[in-house]
Amino acid sequence: MKAIDAWAQPPLRDVRRNLPEAVRLFEKSGTAHLLDRTLSSAEIVALMDAAGIGRLMLCAWCRPGRWLTTNDEIAAHVAAFPDRFCGVAAVDLSNPVTAVRELRRAVRDLGFKALRVVPWLWKLPPNDKLYYPLYVECIELDIPFCTQVGHTGPLMPSEPGRPVPYLDEVALTFPDLRIVAGHIGHPWTDEMIGMAWKHDNVYIDTSAYLPAYYPQQLLHYMKTYGKNKVLFGSNFPQLPFDRCMEQIRALQLPAEVEQKFLHDNAQRVFRLAS
Repeated sequence: MKAIDAWAQPPLRDVRRNLPEAVRLFEKSGTAHLLDRTLSSAEIVALMDAAGIGRLMLCAWCRPGRWLTTNDEIAAHVAAFPDRFCGVAAVDLSNPVTAVRELRRAVRDLGFKALRVVPWLWKLPPNDKLYYPLYVECIELDIPFCTQVGHTGPLMPSEPGRPVPYLDEVALTFPDLRIVAGHIGHPWTDEMIGMAWKHDNVYIDTSAYLPAYYPQQLLHYMKTYGKNKVLFGSNFPQLPFDRCMEQIRALQLPAEVEQKFLHDNAQRVFRLAS
């Protein structure tokens, strides 16, 4: 069984200039050396192989005013290794008509499997009106909407990442929309667990947190009534694959729980072929 990583991206171009808010996060994570380097598709796959990761949900990045990694650049990675990478689209949230068209193109023409919007980049919580056309399109395309919950590691306001009331309202309004909430939700982890229990369409991914630091209540949820609701994510390159996987093994999860967490839940939610 090879893991599916629900949240990863290629190292972004010129992070210090294009995403200065995130530099501090890389420094605190011990991966600041990756801020000034790029990795080819083959180099990323080699790191995956060394760690036991089978597939990456590899996402594009767009922030107000500019693209950091385009959907077409992600599509090139997928084309190079179609059995290892799955595309996750980004859009320009500020232009809803163009955003819907770009999402449709990414899924129908490029074969992408999900949409991701990071609320802190736009300073808009996910119940803002600009998101709503995208939710309808995600339902029509039968893909998940992926987002970030919890405090913002980068130096940006954390309020848009609160699960309640913002994401809760979205789940109530769009019960057919599969929602994958990344980054655990800390310090509102209990809120996020409550949401995943409440809504059949809401899931949690563990990206941006090393397994050694998963909150105890999340581990309890994964092992019990939340076996089918939590997906593994790294947020590579912020966290390295090998370190994440080593620490997951150290958790000594029951075999069924580990299988669902590392593979089965993501395969089901993202509608991935075996």
